[in-house]
Amino acid sequence: MSNSLQQAIQFDQQHIWHPYTSMTDPLPCYHVASAHGCEITLSSGERLVDGMSSWWAAIHGYNHPQLNAALHAQADKMSHVMFGGLTHQPAIEMVERLIDLAPAPLDRVFIADSGSVSVEVAIKMALQYWFSIEQPEKNQLLTIRGGYHGDTFAAMSVCDPVNGMHHMFRHALCNQRFVERPAVEFGEEWDPSSLNAIQQELEQYHGAIAAVIVEPVVQGAGGMRFYHPEYLKQLRRLCDQYDVLLIADEIATGFGRTGQLFGCDHAGIVPDIMCVGKALTGGYMTLAATLTHTKVAEAIGQGQGGGALMHGPTFMGNPLACAVASASLALIQQGKWRAQVKQIEQQLREELIPLNQHPEVNSVRVLGAIGVVELNNAVDVARTQALFVELGVWIRPFGRLMYIMPPYYISTQQLSKLTHAIAQYLKSVTS
Repeated sequence: MSNSLQQAIQFDQQHIWHPYTSMTDPLPCYHVASAHGCEITLSSGERLVDGMSSWWAAIHGYNHPQLNAALHAQADKMSHVMFGGLTHQPAIEMVERLIDLAPAPLDRVFIADSGSVSVEVAIKMALQYWFSIEQPEKNQLLTIRGGYHGDTFAAMSVCDPVNGMHHMFRHALCNQRFVERPAVEFGEEWDPSSLNAIQQELEQYHGAIAAVIVEPVVQGAGGMRFYHPEYLKQLRRLCDQYDVLLIADEIATGFGRTGQLFGCDHAGIVPDIMCVGKALTGGYMTLAATLTHTKVAEAIGQGQGGGALMHGPTFMGNPLACAVASASLALIQQGKWRAQVKQIEQQLREELIPLNQHPEVNSVRVLGAIGVVELNNAVDVARTQALFVELGVWIRPFGRLMYIMPPYYISTQQLSKLTHAIAQYLKSVTS
């Protein structure tokens, strides 16, 4: 490693605060020179197959020609213009494509900066909806334990309050309602008693509950758990029965990751409010959106408080991000992702499920382009990361979870390199 590269990494570790890390005891960071297709090239020369899609966002891989072209063409026109009182074609085209893909009747779209912000907007929509129709007492959120919805304050309030990442902020968060996570996993036989806890909560407290918020079918960063779609289907029924809105956080599950276009599609239901992000721009730029239907939008627009939805990010509707998102959604509309995700799922099952036999493995779960190996003990992240880089892959474990969510573009050889690296890790901890 050159002196200049060493100096750059040293500066980084002294001055730049990375996600979920300490400034006094930072984890090692690897300096990236470039990325192309499904590979990240480090400045030190290693080429790594990316198993994370840059936190699940780069579903088309890196440096995709159509996304690059959209970015370059838009940069020559304008990179940004305020969205207050102005509009532009990239936003219009992106929203047109998004509505075309989203389940009807979700056709009112608020463009947000990030996934966490889209959840904030969804919560505001739900609260403002009930305020607008003169039921301000409906001002709490209900959710299931084990969830993760983002790092901003309203989003943190519906993350798992005990085992989540944000327990230290509990004293400063809104007091929301939680029930146990669904007991029946994806692929198991459905048990109606799985609904008892949330049904009882809704029956008793629906007069105070504005909305139920869940990650459809897959609980992501809260534990990578897959639950039975029937739970979601029956939850939709219960929300209708008790006059409560249903918010679907599709930030991680949207755009094909689970094998369906949206996680809600596994249950054949439509939420009242839906959040999307991450893969919206194919991982190029930060952008998200919150979708709802006419009933919610018109109630807010005609209700108390002046009718305006009270949110307005400075970079809302950023033209560069919208142009790339429109190009990414065009790729989704072509439908190739279906065969790609199906192939990834089949290969993950063939190559990861046998790891269930390893004594250090608690369970293995596969759904769509998601493969999870849950271990019995927590992972030493720094040591494991170094091993993976040595093996030519980029996998970022957390807690007891070793998981991969690769770009849909990945080849069978590249995917095997990822699964074999996990097998090698297991050998290393028992040797």
